[in-house]
Amino acid sequence: MRLVFLFVLGFAVFAPPALAQTDEIVANLAGGRVIVQVARDAIIFGVINRPIESNSVPPRAAQVDPTHLGIFFGASEWQVPAEPRPIRLDYGLQYIRPNNQSYRPPGAAESDLEQIGVGLLEKLRPLVSQLHHKIDLKPDEPLFSLVLIGYAQNYGPEVWVIDYRAEQELVGAKEFWQTHILRPRFTQLYPPEKREPKTLVEVRVPSDLPDVPLLGLIQQNDPRIARLRSSDARFPKVMEEIEHGQAQKAVSQDSADFLRAALPLISGDAHFFEGVMHEDGALEWMIPPEEPFGREQRAQEKDRPPDAPTLQHKPVPTKP
Repeated sequence: MRLVFLFVLGFAVFAPPALAQTDEIVANLAGGRVIVQVARDAIIFGVINRPIESNSVPPRAAQVDPTHLGIFFGASEWQVPAEPRPIRLDYGLQYIRPNNQSYRPPGAAESDLEQIGVGLLEKLRPLVSQLHHKIDLKPDEPLFSLVLIGYAQNYGPEVWVIDYRAEQELVGAKEFWQTHILRPRFTQLYPPEKREPKTLVEVRVPSDLPDVPLLGLIQQNDPRIARLRSSDARFPKVMEEIEHGQAQKAVSQDSADFLRAALPLISGDAHFFEGVMHEDGALEWMIPPEEPFGREQRAQEKDRPPDAPTLQHKPVPTKP
């Protein structure tokens, strides 16, 4: 079922005819898991698709700056009424620039991450403002989430989750809601606090997915993992370093091969992809996404009609 918006699973069925509007903007959702290992000289990551609803879109990856990759979850695609193509938040990211360069909330990330976070906020705001039905989100549940993987200048490898929540206000007595997107919340997952183990990082959307984390399977010596342990002479060493909180010491190629072998075992019938981000920002696909990425993605975006809806800010023409 296509949602009138996020998680309102029953609205289209139970809403009275007078309230069921057909021209409401629609958000298509992405759910799944991201597993990340920061190894000796690279970041290895795997993404598993876990559809939230029948018309879910897969988690999508996009390079958001020269040294960071983003994985898009939640309301990552929006369908404007009467338009043939949806608006995708993973398109046009090279143009993300916040209007307010001085924006920096207390406890926020460094300025390069803030630019990414606030730039996406500006892209989301005009879309979210078109939501006029009640959306049923759990307390503190994000509307959209970006898992950010990469290298910070003079800082090293990092993994962040940038969450975007929304609030609504009822206007009048006819179930007309005004919806506002809130400023992003940054949560750093890697590096951990001092003296905490450096092991696998896993993010799941929604957060209550029942899958056992890969780290838990390793610790439990799950039969599937046990078979991997004996299948390659390199894998026991990788798993030992992960278990002992020293995953950053693992050989990157060995870790990438281990995750490549583990993903089919833990994903079931779900689609997945795997990549390696090197210290210089170069991205290498071990298992590429099903959808276009990079140059192919940008070429697909250029095929859009010139009058199609877009999130990119068009430059204001200057007078000669």
